[in-house]
Amino acid sequence: MKEIITVNNLTKYFKAHGKADTAAVDNVSFSLHDGETLALVGESGSGKSTIARLLTGLIKATDGNIRIYDKDICKMKKNKALELYSQIQMVFQNPAESFNPRKTLGYGIGESLKNRGYNSGATANKVAELLEMCGLPAEIALKYPHQVSGGQCQRAAIARALAVEPKILICDEATSSLDVTVQKQIIELLDKLRKSKNLSIIFICHNLALVQQFCDRVIVLYDGKIVDQGTPDEIINNPQAAYTKLLVDSIL
Repeated sequence: MKEIITVNNLTKYFKAHGKADTAAVDNVSFSLHDGETLALVGESGSGKSTIARLLTGLIKATDGNIRIYDKDICKMKKNKALELYSQIQMVFQNPAESFNPRKTLGYGIGESLKNRGYNSGATANKVAELLEMCGLPAEIALKYPHQVSGGQCQRAAIARALAVEPKILICDEATSSLDVTVQKQIIELLDKLRKSKNLSIIFICHNLALVQQFCDRVIVLYDGKIVDQGTPDEIINNPQAAYTKLLVDSIL
């Protein structure tokens, strides 16, 4: 399969007052293939969310390079890099916090459409289409974030991410605040969208049991470093690192 993201020797240091710089990501290399779901698994502080921020241009790398569609975004001018970043959208852990609480969900989903030149009628129609695609009725567009369930709000967040027709979704703990039944439903939705929209997904979480259900490959991170990688079955049946064994033991 074609590599659409290639990360080589990626390192990110953060300044610490009065202390040595901290390596949040330490010499990490991996790739994401076209149509693949890749899991980044690790505890809080393992570096997985920092990698997401690096991939989306929210922060700059200290060292290494990131190639998206074979173009090194670390060396590109900002306006050129933005064109590539538009191919990547994020879905966050707490969807209600990513929407403006004073605006309806439909407004939040439609913002990027209006920025792309859609008029009001076309925006409303597209928002309804996106909501339906994500398993929600069109009238959800009239609701505010606090008026819907966590699962409904996350579906709306996925609909918003799809509005700009990205090729890559980065789901950063997108199911961790939901109950088990809703987690399964969101995973099924993501997998359906991956197939129907030919998406590639980076799924960031700390739960190997979820990863096993729908991810093609797994990268295990600990203290900013990759300590294990393979298919879900390889990771679960033959963990190489001590930390991976702890993760496996927690789901058995």
